[in-house]
Amino acid sequence: MARGASADDIRKAFRKLAKQHHPDANPGNKASEERFKRASSAFDILGDPDKRKKFDAGEIDADGRETMRGFSGHPFGQGGHPFGQGGDPRGAGFENVDLDEILGGIFGGRRGGGFASRGGDVRASLEIDLEDAILGAKKRIAFADGRTLDITIPPGASDRQVMRLKGQGSPGRAGAGDALIELILKPHPRFRREGDALVMDVPISVPDAVLGGKVEVPTPDGPVTLNVPKGSNSGSTLRLRRRGLADGHGRRGDLLARLVVTLPEDADDKLETFAEEWRRDRPYAPRSRP
Repeated sequence: MARGASADDIRKAFRKLAKQHHPDANPGNKASEERFKRASSAFDILGDPDKRKKFDAGEIDADGRETMRGFSGHPFGQGGHPFGQGGDPRGAGFENVDLDEILGGIFGGRRGGGFASRGGDVRASLEIDLEDAILGAKKRIAFADGRTLDITIPPGASDRQVMRLKGQGSPGRAGAGDALIELILKPHPRFRREGDALVMDVPISVPDAVLGGKVEVPTPDGPVTLNVPKGSNSGSTLRLRRRGLADGHGRRGDLLARLVVTLPEDADDKLETFAEEWRRDRPYAPRSRP
């Protein structure tokens, strides 16, 4: 790109870079994702007239922070100019500055070594079991650059929660960036989330439904014995306190057990005979529940 670019040139260049390196156009490409972030951050400064003026004058750095000044009143760096020797300390805008260098390398540090920047953030996703989300766990994750990292999942973690690990990102002259880990909750074969509640279906036999009984049921903490009340119907819900999901402070909610009256898998002549007599002598029409 030609030097001495105008504000309109900057906008066009940014749009071109954004279109080329947008994550949607480069799924899974960490290099393009990092390039897109750097260009966006650079344009946030260079596309704002006030910030651009301050940046040219060396009053703010590439992150938008105010810079330190020497005793002469100039910012630290060669010639007092943010782009090193040959710059105009009066604030020459973008004259004689390569726009590609600004948008592509502004976070790599200014020429002359006066200002350094931290490394970029890296992102990764990690699938976890429901029990891990409730009780917490230790897991190992691998990054695209081949690094592995042991992380601690806190009790009460939620689906799509992003953990930020300070200093575990890409290296930089002013320190490493952060690692952002998105937790993905895997579907569970027995438990499911309904809002903030943890729910499971519990099949019970006809005798237990009619007479009541005790059945063993699984929970995230291990099996427990459930007391089925006499005359229970399918859809009846029993509450197991402090056996459900945990919040961000580790406080456990309840587990809701919904009863499902289940017939035996094999045909039973006695049961069929009983049902025929019952239907003949004591007919009834179940009412649907609201």
